[in-house]
Amino acid sequence: MIEEVLRQLPTESTQQVVGYPTLFLLVAVGSLVPVVPTGALVSTAAVVTLHQTSPFALLVVFAVASGAAFLGDTCLYWLGQRGVRSRNGSKWLEAITRRAAPERLAQAQRKLDEHDTMVLVLSRLVPAGRIPVMLACLLGRMPLKQFARGDVPACLAWAATYQLIGILGGSLFAEPWEGALAAVVLTVLISGTPALWRRLRARMAG
Repeated sequence: MIEEVLRQLPTESTQQVVGYPTLFLLVAVGSLVPVVPTGALVSTAAVVTLHQTSPFALLVVFAVASGAAFLGDTCLYWLGQRGVRSRNGSKWLEAITRRAAPERLAQAQRKLDEHDTMVLVLSRLVPAGRIPVMLACLLGRMPLKQFARGDVPACLAWAATYQLIGILGGSLFAEPWEGALAAVVLTVLISGTPALWRRLRARMAG
């Protein structure tokens, strides 16, 4: 059945025309509204492009993913700044705050004081680490330009990491769907394990 579905897939050129804008949109929205698993999207896209004939397909995925992530981060930070400056705040700032545990926020503020914008790179790579650091930057009144300069290498490192996960998954299996499935499973494990470990520690401590 899977082989039948694969035979009905559109041509490589059609996949690129539709896939690249879709990837950009989903990653940008996922960065702006931290619900969509953007890492899994990049890994899956890397698996698909790994099996294409174009020599620049992986490079395009890297550029699209990192560019979309940067756009989403910048827009979210700008909206958060509006909330900080407003008397009544904003729904975006409230949404960011709800997703940052107090202890994670305090830790992010300490790291920001010690390492400045370099902590943005690590925050993008650590699961659930982006929002506490971004909120710490907002509460510290970091200018948008300074945040954007630190976010560029963070988005590049993030895109490269998850693309590498996809390449590894795609290299282990002959069929693209098998590699995509492996990449998604690995991405979910990477993003979900820290949260699970924190819950287990909290239960053991309680």
